[in-house]
Amino acid sequence: MTSRRSFLKAGALTAALSKFAPAAQLKEIGVQLYTVRTVLPEKPAETLNAIHSIGYSAIEATLAGFDKIWPAVQASGLKPVSMHLDANQVLQKSDDLGRVAGQLKQYGFSYAVFPYLPPAARGGPDVIKALAEKLNFAAGKFHAEGLKFAYHNHAFEFAQAGGTTLFQIMLDNTDKNLVGFELDAFWVSVAGHDPAEMIASMKGRVILLHLKDKAEGTPVMFNESVPRTAFKEVGHGVIDWTKVLRAADAAGVEHYFVEQDQTPGNPLDSLRQSYEYLSKLTY
Repeated sequence: MTSRRSFLKAGALTAALSKFAPAAQLKEIGVQLYTVRTVLPEKPAETLNAIHSIGYSAIEATLAGFDKIWPAVQASGLKPVSMHLDANQVLQKSDDLGRVAGQLKQYGFSYAVFPYLPPAARGGPDVIKALAEKLNFAAGKFHAEGLKFAYHNHAFEFAQAGGTTLFQIMLDNTDKNLVGFELDAFWVSVAGHDPAEMIASMKGRVILLHLKDKAEGTPVMFNESVPRTAFKEVGHGVIDWTKVLRAADAAGVEHYFVEQDQTPGNPLDSLRQSYEYLSKLTY
């Protein structure tokens, strides 16, 4: 009886203590270098070193012009993780995708991302189904080289089409074993959805996450025509980041990148504000 009583007491104590277990925190926070595009080309070493000094440890880059900043990336201590591709190479099912994959591997990147579908290439369900086929093709090329592939959303994908959304059509027509998603919390919110709920509904498909906040009062829309002031530093807008990060953790998100398309001043100041918030946030 004594040993059984001790066991029950120990179990009750463990359950009680579990309520006070430390909450999770992001272990690695990356930056999408698009945020610093106005200063990076002129001062690559200074800019990348500043990003690292703030506390960021990883980067997501853009393929165009990356070779020019690669030496500075190597010297900065920032880890290359994800690369935004030239969208046309994917749209045209370019034979060059294999070479691009090899190039990314040489740089040390692990993820290739389709970044943006230009407005002229957009359309209804048939257009999205055709795009999905091209995404599957590109993903196969990158997977053959040991790289993961993802689609980065904006807001237009969430427009209604035939009782569903263009985004759902894309989900249904892309190979879940090949095509992941880099969900952008800001654009999901602009389209009128809760980013946390969207992530939870896509468990296993969201492998990368863009962290950017949205100003209060930003109207729901299905294009990119938001005012410059709609983009806010993480923790300075209306998105519930505790809820988002809990959902992301449960859904298997692998990497997180702060991106702020427009900043009120020096983008490094905005990145510092976002990092100060995220580095202290528990969820």
